Amino acid sequence: MPLIENTWMVLLLWAVLGYLIGSVPFGVIVAKAMGLGNLRDIGSGNIGATNVLRTGSKPAAAATLILDGAKGAVALLLARSLSGEDAAQVAALAAMIGHCYPVWLKFQGGKGVATFLGILLAIAWPVGLAVCAVWLVAAALTRMSSMGGLVAAAASSILVIVMGYGGAYLLCLVLTLIVFWRHRANISRIRAGTEPKIGQKK
Repeated sequence: MPLIENTWMVLLLWAVLGYLIGSVPFGVIVAKAMGLGNLRDIGSGNIGATNVLRTGSKPAAAATLILDGAKGAVALLLARSLSGEDAAQVAALAAMIGHCYPVWLKFQGGKGVATFLGILLAIAWPVGLAVCAVWLVAAALTRMSSMGGLVAAAASSILVIVMGYGGAYLLCLVLTLIVFWRHRANISRIRAGTEPKIGQKK
């Protein structure tokens, strides 16, 4: 964990800004902009890239993945550039919470994997790339996006230590817990053998 160098008021400000950045529902926006309908009425109703893919539009899913990752990175990098590392980690955590629990959608948001990966790429790009690789391998082997996200999240707290970025360990651990909490229904379906495969309509 980084040293706390800012006042609590400054950190609170970055928490609010990070939340607002993270709460932008890009999946819903992209789906409407590309004429794919109301994403809340499609598949699982989730606002993430995996559910956008169920519309049949790979470009829309890719755009959602990139934008959801970018908002986590933007919140972190903006706070880091203006207020330092402690503010950056607060903003990143708040962005993750904003994505998962956006006020604009009655606190019913995404699962957080793309935003999580964007945060990791911004906080320590070698760790971010390694975790992205873990996600790709796990998702490819299981053909389940949820499994890829869970394995990648679990690996992140180990990789951040092994690769020498221990200052981000606590943030990674908290983000991992959020990812697992948001995937609790997926975990139940994985155990039951009923979790949809990538590209499969739910």
